[in-house]
Amino acid sequence: MSVLLFAGGATALAIAAIVGASGGDDPFLLAVSVSWWIVAALVGLWLGRRPETSDGIRRLMTNARSSPSLPELEPPGRVVVNRMWPLALFLALCGGVAFLIPQLPAIGAGYAEIMALAWRKQARAVAAIEDRDGVRFYVERGPAFKPTQLVRTPWMRRIEPADERLGAA
Repeated sequence: MSVLLFAGGATALAIAAIVGASGGDDPFLLAVSVSWWIVAALVGLWLGRRPETSDGIRRLMTNARSSPSLPELEPPGRVVVNRMWPLALFLALCGGVAFLIPQLPAIGAGYAEIMALAWRKQARAVAAIEDRDGVRFYVERGPAFKPTQLVRTPWMRRIEPADERLGAA
């Protein structure tokens, strides 16, 4: 969800920057903005190239509280609002000044693009760890201004059949 929200936010800020720069007839700003977005895309692709989890996600999962039963589940919309409010504030501030200072949403779009591309493989990495260890991670209920905490619960463990090429029976 975070990747999609950051990518959508980057797109919205880019559109706001283009509209803001077009109103002032500033082709140099548009050229610099597009160049920055290309550099940001390359940086994001470089940062997100590894299939393993990032340090932040790894810390969250290692510090997860274990529970033998499912935690009280929150509606997904509430989790998104509680955890992604800084992105909404960032987008509102950058997009709100697009007609006055079109450089700000242009720069913000690049940063949002970096985050979206850098985090693009994190969900698959977490799913691989869940399958390997036979657990599921849930976002623990908590206030919006406190750090995210996870709860680890038991789940079905994936058991692979023996590979006959390796001599196992």
